[in-house]
Amino acid sequence: MTTTTDATLAVVLPNAGDDERRRLRRRGNVRSVFKHAGLILLSIVMIYPLIWLVVSSLKPNADIFTDLGIFTTDLTFENYVRGWTAQQLPFSVFLMNSTILVVGAIIGNLVSCSLAAYAFARLKFWGRNAYFVIMLGTIMLPFHVVLVPQFIIFRELGWLETFLPLIVPKFLATDAFFVFLMVQFIRGLPKEIFEAARIDGAGHARIFGQVTLPLMVPALATTTIFTFIWTWGDFFGPLIYLRTRDNFPVSVALKGFIDAQSSSNYGAMFAMSVVSLIPLFLAFLIGQKYLVKGIATTGIK
Repeated sequence: MTTTTDATLAVVLPNAGDDERRRLRRRGNVRSVFKHAGLILLSIVMIYPLIWLVVSSLKPNADIFTDLGIFTTDLTFENYVRGWTAQQLPFSVFLMNSTILVVGAIIGNLVSCSLAAYAFARLKFWGRNAYFVIMLGTIMLPFHVVLVPQFIIFRELGWLETFLPLIVPKFLATDAFFVFLMVQFIRGLPKEIFEAARIDGAGHARIFGQVTLPLMVPALATTTIFTFIWTWGDFFGPLIYLRTRDNFPVSVALKGFIDAQSSSNYGAMFAMSVVSLIPLFLAFLIGQKYLVKGIATTGIK
């Protein structure tokens, strides 16, 4: 680092003396220290609510809003014990429901969106560009616009009080963002690979399964992570289609700790919120490399 700085100064200021170079180097070091200090301070400000959540989950319920600091010695795991069984069912039931929804949504998006993306990127058919524009237009369509028609359809099919309304649409490539992401990724792959496969006699099914999918790992991983995060934290969809407590995912179950007509158990809610955040943290921690690579290689800014 120092050698590079000295070489740069020597090029920029060929006639400057050693004292001038040292002065400029010190100024650059001071600027770098202030920059990193500012970034660290900003990071602390951003993660402070998360730290407060974790600390509050370890406080007695009566001290959560009377002592807003994060430095305390009166810590207890009682909130985790009470929160796990506070809603007539173990919290593991809600975690399992969220896991079922997440796994179904991930499989659906990976299968349907990759097939749709390959069709838009590599197949030539009538109206392809028009269909692609319409598909992109659905990204700007608010979910609330189609909520009532979808609810009526699922009610007529008898799918209410089941996970089907939240999983089946994923197998129909309804998440246009992931289709667009994969289309951009496939279009960025060298055309020579596909041409060589065609010369060898491979059809579209073989090209998709043996050539395209192995190269799409970053895009598939990005789709998996985003689907996991969005589905795990989705509150509105499960609230509409699921009414019985046995089917509640984590996002809806957490609301059960707050009662507008009696005392609310904030300590247990904070404790179970921390538990529900652990899968999200692990998913991002494990897949962050693929997430950054997938976004970078699709040309999305």
